[in-house]
Amino acid sequence: MAHKKAGGSSRNGRDSAGRRLGVKKFGSEAVVAGNIIVRQRGTKWHPGVNVGMGTDHTLFALTAGKVQFITKRGRAFVTVVANDAAPALEAAE
Repeated sequence: MAHKKAGGSSRNGRDSAGRRLGVKKFGSEAVVAGNIIVRQRGTKWHPGVNVGMGTDHTLFALTAGKVQFITKRGRAFVTVVANDAAPALEAAE
């Protein structure tokens, strides 16, 4: 009559799924209006020119162009250089 005592229950063994945050479009990548550029919690990156911010701090493109990450006054900004402004920007360099 060998019996095994009931095993103790574990209080571990659960975890939440990852939230898929981060940069979705990197520097100099082409975007169209509405493309999500960054999904974030809080404002690690701030919206710059031609970039909007959603209620959950998601940054998205307002116009078609190329993504640019810049730092100004100790803050990281994401801007979109519009397609029609790109030749003028290259000529200025």
